[in-house]
Amino acid sequence: MVAAGHEVHMVTSYREHAKYLGWFTTEEAGIQVHWYPVQYSNHMGFMQRIKAFLAFAYAARKKTVELNGDIIFATSTPLTIALPAVTASRKNKVPMVFEVRDLWPEMPVAVGALKNPILRLFAQKLEHWAYHNADAVVALSPGMKDGVVRTGYPEEKVAVIPNSSDNVEFIFDPVAASRFRAEREWLADHPLLVYTGTFGQVNGVSYLVEVAKELMSIRSNVKILLVGDGVEREKIVARAKELEVLEKNIFIEEKIAKCEMPALLSAATMASVLFVDLPEMRSNSANKFFDALASGTPVLLNYGGWMHDLVKSHGCGLTMWGCTAKEVAEELEEKMNDQQWIEKAGTKSRVLAEECFDRDLLANELLSILELSVKGSSEEVSKIAPGSYL
Repeated sequence: MVAAGHEVHMVTSYREHAKYLGWFTTEEAGIQVHWYPVQYSNHMGFMQRIKAFLAFAYAARKKTVELNGDIIFATSTPLTIALPAVTASRKNKVPMVFEVRDLWPEMPVAVGALKNPILRLFAQKLEHWAYHNADAVVALSPGMKDGVVRTGYPEEKVAVIPNSSDNVEFIFDPVAASRFRAEREWLADHPLLVYTGTFGQVNGVSYLVEVAKELMSIRSNVKILLVGDGVEREKIVARAKELEVLEKNIFIEEKIAKCEMPALLSAATMASVLFVDLPEMRSNSANKFFDALASGTPVLLNYGGWMHDLVKSHGCGLTMWGCTAKEVAEELEEKMNDQQWIEKAGTKSRVLAEECFDRDLLANELLSILELSVKGSSEEVSKIAPGSYL
């Protein structure tokens, strides 16, 4: 957007330790970033998170009004981001485009985090209000688009732009891969399955601990590396110790910065994208999926939905939806020791990243949607990004 000549302001939260007491501004790659300190982490309970969301929404409302832009792009989750966005849109009489990165309240209800019937009703009302006060909606998957349209929002005003593949940053790097492996004595030249990201309730990362046990029982040479943090981390470690697989064929490391991810994926034989098997999870658009594609790494999925269909139709990995840990282990043992299959699936991953999910391609689609909305032509946005990838 900056390169296209637009002035861009970002209103966001500062989640590190309390170094600042109020708003502060920095310039990042030509973007004026307005930060508001809010305590938040993956270890917080659901209600603690809600309080953090509301605190930010309250502060961001005034700041967004003050900036007085020509258009507002609000990206959610959390759904409460609509509160400052709609307020500023109305007050300044400018269009607002709302991006849906998760279907709320469907997701917290599905995982049992949102049980209070009053809060559920409030969340449903907020969802409807957010969509119907937007000039256009950007959904991160075809399933999310369906969820938006089910609320009565016009389908022609909904575009599908998933998370993108950084095809330059994540291109396979053999030198970085060799260095990554050399730093881990346990790895050597073993086939490596990796998981990177949040160890949260919805991710179901303990699934790979069970797979590790089955791999050990068939004397497989496959190693598993889990990299990340989250509320389930201690449970995962405890379960791995209980099954006597920790630091034998499954290893757990602290989360790493995004800039370190390309080396990890270059060293990996296969990357896993995991979620608990709930219908509401099948429309997700996980960053780690697109990172794996960009690095030319085959993908292991354990759930259904549009990504399952993508991997299956394009032949860029393993779709193990509904399979037992034993079945998954047997398939991993076969495929991860088949260099010809790995190379073929990896090539198909990279092709999919380049043809459908290249970051610059999707950024241009988003820019076109914002420009159409400013012109009052948001009913044309679905033609720009219909969400057809099969």
